[in-house]
Amino acid sequence: VQLQASGGGLVQSGGSLRLSCAASIRHFSSYAVGWFRQAPGKEREFVAVLNWRESQIRYSESVKGRFIISRDNPKNTVFLRMNGLKSEDAAVYYCAVGAWPLTTAISPRYWGEGTQVTVSS
Repeated sequence: VQLQASGGGLVQSGGSLRLSCAASIRHFSSYAVGWFRQAPGKEREFVAVLNWRESQIRYSESVKGRFIISRDNPKNTVFLRMNGLKSEDAAVYYCAVGAWPLTTAISPRYWGEGTQVTVSS
């Protein structure tokens, strides 16, 4: 089982990034997929989740309206489009796979390696 996240980097405040997470998980399309993030000195927090058939979606209040989660089941990949990035969005972002609703850090069955997002002012 492997979840490989990519797409992080350095971006100016107000800019955009798209994170990707490629999964080698059996029955990937039957799981909910999500993103969490962890800033230095803080706990890992929920960012966004999408259920297996893309009929249910949730975002944290801090990213609602700016971030978009999506998935490509045939390619076993989940994405996070991040727009209007702010300094407080800077963190290591982790993709996660598990059962819905997947909104707490203890929920995921599988975790990906993190990808760093840095926002400069």
